[in-house]
Amino acid sequence: MTSYWCEQAWLPGGVASGVRVDIAEGRITGVSPDQPRTGTVLSGLTMPGFANAHSHAFHRALRGRTHGEQGTFWTWRERMYALAGRLDPDSYHRLARGVYAELVLAGYTSVGEFHYLHHAPGGARYADENAMSAALVAAAADAGIRLTLLDTCYLSGGFGKELAGPQLRFGDGDAQAWAERVSAFRPEGGHVVLGAAVHSVRAVPEHELPVVAAWARGRPLHVHLSEQRAENTDCAAASGRTPSALLADAGVLGPRTVAVHATHLTGADISALAGAGTWACFCPTTERDLGDGIGPARALADAGVRLCLGSDSHAVVDAFEETRALELDERLASQQRGRFAVTELRAAATGHAALGWDGAGAIEPGAHADLVTVDLGSVRTAGSAPDGVFYAASAADVTDVLVAGRRVVRDRAHVLVDRPHQLLATEIGRLWS
Repeated sequence: MTSYWCEQAWLPGGVASGVRVDIAEGRITGVSPDQPRTGTVLSGLTMPGFANAHSHAFHRALRGRTHGEQGTFWTWRERMYALAGRLDPDSYHRLARGVYAELVLAGYTSVGEFHYLHHAPGGARYADENAMSAALVAAAADAGIRLTLLDTCYLSGGFGKELAGPQLRFGDGDAQAWAERVSAFRPEGGHVVLGAAVHSVRAVPEHELPVVAAWARGRPLHVHLSEQRAENTDCAAASGRTPSALLADAGVLGPRTVAVHATHLTGADISALAGAGTWACFCPTTERDLGDGIGPARALADAGVRLCLGSDSHAVVDAFEETRALELDERLASQQRGRFAVTELRAAATGHAALGWDGAGAIEPGAHADLVTVDLGSVRTAGSAPDGVFYAASAADVTDVLVAGRRVVRDRAHVLVDRPHQLLATEIGRLWS
């Protein structure tokens, strides 16, 4: 057993002082407030680890490189396709290793990787058809983060359109072939959960959706939903329904399903998600970067939809920024303050259950020992109330991170990956050269 003494810790009942946390075999075995200083000291505020429910690791190489031509979501996508064509299993492993190290340094202890970069350029199969998936699993192990690999079905280039160009490496032909490939992948290690994803209603024909839903039964199943108004318009023209209604009819919605973005929803869409018990994942910094719009977070929560958060394209990697944006974007849209309580924000920031990691997201006996310690004396946080940390802190204030009881970040330095910033600079430079 290992014991940590937390100067302050955010427990289920609120912030407490002098908290001893006992850990054994990756789980919290005891939590005792008002204890004398003993064991390993964690100075500042210790919180449950954050969950990054939506990631595209390779998009990290686009950061700071898509602003020159202004443009739209669709012109951004063309640059993303160009990047996708340059990766292979080895380079993807190296890049993702740096990306996941950055996530851990920011306080994330689990990540949902929405993975559709399956095959070689042109769609040729690697000798191991799951080589790109294996690269991500290895990268997560190297970086010490929990990974939910959401193997993504991606079959068409739009409603009634074949895959073309860079998209060819995303596809498996049909949903049955996708299911057979994913079923053959058996990742090793207690740090990984294998789930599934429907890229979007425009990328998986309606008659193929039930195959994906059936394979994913009992597993996390994620889907990009109504991120752009054009998707809604095209879906209505092709099917006479909204994307939410189409997914509901195909049996995709359910309590293990996460609707990513959920930006442009009707009242009926919100009711459909709520009725099915489906989650909604907001990615505020990417939605802001791409000009997607502000989704109806408060309306979804009021309807009973559970919320979680992701950094998506990694335009910004900062769990505090994503979390406070849930409230601040609502303020902009509604012109009202106090849209979310801090307890609601913390719940969204720690939505590990959306990734299949039940028992994470709280400092209590029996929970996964995933802890993040935040400096309360930095120039950003000095003078703030501890439970106001989401409005004051940034990723730079994360000092220590434990994942499954293992110290992965110590004094703001990653223990397992040496100089992640240099790794990222090197790999991204190679990709664009």
